[in-house]
Amino acid sequence: MIVVGSGVVGLTTAVVLAESGRRVAVRTREPAEATTSAVAGALWWPYSIEPVELARAWALRSLTVYEELAERPGETGVRMVEGVMGEARLDEHGPWAAGRLPGLRASTPAEYAGSGMWARLPLIDMPVYLRWLRERFRRAGGTVEARTVTDLAGVRAPVVVNCTGLGARDLVPDPHMRPVRGQLVIAENPGIRTWVVSTDAAAGTTTYVFPHPDRLVLGGTTDPDDWTTEPDPAVAARIVERCAALRPEVAGAKVIGHRVGLRPVRSAVRLEREVGPDGGTLVHNYGHGGAGVTVAWGCAWDAAELATGAVPGR
Repeated sequence: MIVVGSGVVGLTTAVVLAESGRRVAVRTREPAEATTSAVAGALWWPYSIEPVELARAWALRSLTVYEELAERPGETGVRMVEGVMGEARLDEHGPWAAGRLPGLRASTPAEYAGSGMWARLPLIDMPVYLRWLRERFRRAGGTVEARTVTDLAGVRAPVVVNCTGLGARDLVPDPHMRPVRGQLVIAENPGIRTWVVSTDAAAGTTTYVFPHPDRLVLGGTTDPDDWTTEPDPAVAARIVERCAALRPEVAGAKVIGHRVGLRPVRSAVRLEREVGPDGGTLVHNYGHGGAGVTVAWGCAWDAAELATGAVPGR
């Protein structure tokens, strides 16, 4: 079996297949650390993904894995962290999330100047997590091949799983794929321990502060159909300003880096099987928008079932 793509969706799918006893190779043009996944803010929450009901189901199945991985944060990069999801209401999210998120409640005025939800969610250090995920795949017998795929018809294997994200736009080709640019600022952490997400519908912005032990991830932007991968200094300054309005400590934090990622957005996730160009099985698993990390394990199990005809061990 060959999995094309080494972002979080591709690696997770490869892990599930390899741990079910299959021989699996990941074919990729770039290492995981150079993919959009490495730039993700990576707070577990189904964001910018359709269809919503399926995404929530995939997210909840993935949550179980992240909760287990959070028991070894130094190794996996996954921690359970508390914070406020601004402009989110319990009556909207409670029915699907409350049963799996102990302590989910309305935020207090001291926690957030507006309506919001207080939650304890997985927050993932993506560089650490992607390295750990790749090593887990290799321990299961998988191999990673640095090979650029320009045509799915040229991938010779009984089963091919297409996890190329935005690359599917040209590779499939799929004209429904589009980039939504996201820019982040990385700063030293002055002692912030809780995350916050704030959405300003009128301004069209989502602002967030995600704390890791050694740094802050500050965001962000949502720029449809923007292919620019270079950070914009003026945008970075506005991100820091908006984040400082939420957490005043940010104003004095030293900026140590900038990141840009292109979210692979589609009207709906494409997770389906078809007959490949050579008569084999071709499974598509792409178009996860801003929620690839959030739904990765749920989608990987479904993709593996499509690829093998069997339900992988969970």
